Amino acid sequence: MKDPIVEEVRKYRMEHTAKFHGDLHAICEDFRRIEKTLGRKVVRLPAVRIKPKKRPVASS
Repeated sequence: MKDPIVEEVRKYRMEHTAKFHGDLHAICEDFRRIEKTLGRKVVRLPAVRIKPKKRPVASS
């Protein structure tokens, strides 16, 4: 079953990609330009390393 919201997002993403002929650098620059025009602060959080869970030892 297809999700209509996901399909709509994919549609606009593909249109945006086609506008820049798939040039990732140009796409990112456009997003940065749009970001600046929004007038909102962009929050960048530091990466957090997640400790792997220990697996229980199987008893024989």
